[in-house]
Amino acid sequence: MRHAERHAAERSDFVKQRGLPTLLTSGEVAELLRTSRKAVYAMAERAQLPGVIRINRRLLFREDALLDWLRQKSTPSLER
Repeated sequence: MRHAERHAAERSDFVKQRGLPTLLTSGEVAELLRTSRKAVYAMAERAQLPGVIRINRRLLFREDALLDWLRQKSTPSLER
């Protein structure tokens, strides 16, 4: 396991043990939404994304709020 992967796993364990929300970066949100970081920043500026946490100039996103929002946005498949 690479150092970065090990560090991410340790951080994830720390967050889970304490019941803290997992925070995603704008790059991770962009990957999740299959869009650009620029689009993520624009959506956050227009208050179109949930769970936005602003720390100085940095934007972080609560994973649980974002995933819940995506579930609500999904439409049931049309079955014939």
